[in-house]
Amino acid sequence: MKKYFKSLSSDLPASIVVFLVALPLCLGVAQASNPAGQSIVPLLGGIIAGVVGGVVIGLFSGSQLSVSGPAAGLTGVVGAALIKLGGTTNAYEIFLASVVI
Repeated sequence: MKKYFKSLSSDLPASIVVFLVALPLCLGVAQASNPAGQSIVPLLGGIIAGVVGGVVIGLFSGSQLSVSGPAAGLTGVVGAALIKLGGTTNAYEIFLASVVI
């Protein structure tokens, strides 16, 4: 456990920078996943997806150095999946299920 806290003074500023870069991207992916101006995916869903992805990568990655975050290419996939899986009915639940899967 000591080896993880050994470099905390340099890891903390780096994690803040990664957070500040990933936050607008998470919000952008959530906003871009809404087809034709509909409000299917709330912005909070993008933040939840980013947090869940970061925690999962951090827990299951074998590497000490890892940076994870959303990819802009996911917007088309998420938008198409939301329309196919249910359109506007139960869209938030479908979106959260896709984050978990």
